Amino acid sequence: MIDKIVRNLAGAMQGIANGSTVLMGGFGSVGQPDTLIEGLIETGATDLVVVSNNAGTGREGLARLMELGRVRKIICTFPRSVGSVVFEELYAAGKLELEIVPQGTLAERLRAAGAGVPAFYTPTAVGTLLSEGKEVREIDGRTYVLEHALPGDVALVEAWEADRWGNLTYRASGRNFNPVMATAGKLTIAQTNHIRDLGELAPDLIGTPGLYVDRVLHAPRDTQ
Repeated sequence: MIDKIVRNLAGAMQGIANGSTVLMGGFGSVGQPDTLIEGLIETGATDLVVVSNNAGTGREGLARLMELGRVRKIICTFPRSVGSVVFEELYAAGKLELEIVPQGTLAERLRAAGAGVPAFYTPTAVGTLLSEGKEVREIDGRTYVLEHALPGDVALVEAWEADRWGNLTYRASGRNFNPVMATAGKLTIAQTNHIRDLGELAPDLIGTPGLYVDRVLHAPRDTQ
């Protein structure tokens, strides 16, 4: 019997190694797997490379993980946002590496990793600092830069509903980076607000098939 639901946070986070590349879903605080990030902190894993849309806010969640010195490098689109005090402190002190990736390119690098596509060409960032050191090619009279897929050792995502097979649905803006990150992780762990019985999830609402999900943790939180 397939049952991917784990009973506690420790079980969900088991086996994450030092030096892992960790994909974290969410757009700002929306759709961010906060419970799993706290679990990652508890594992003690360090020297991490984190892929996220932003670089955390305040001193909780991802920001706390960075403040504790667990993150070596962050790959994101918006490192500076309202409340990104920890990132600014660490980066100014030379304690954190940064790779900026345009938002659409970040999403496509993750999607490519999940689809088994090693690289792709895009016109985004051509002629800017972000294209330095990358292969550039002209196709049909337009210049493109080569971007490589971005797989993760671990993907942490937040879902609205899940069943024991690992099928996931997302609610409203929670369906941002979570689906593409779920496909791009070698080990995908999902926290979910609701657990449903098999057959209760409408097939057309499933945003991530259970094929991509390894562990599911029931972690309800206030969504108002």
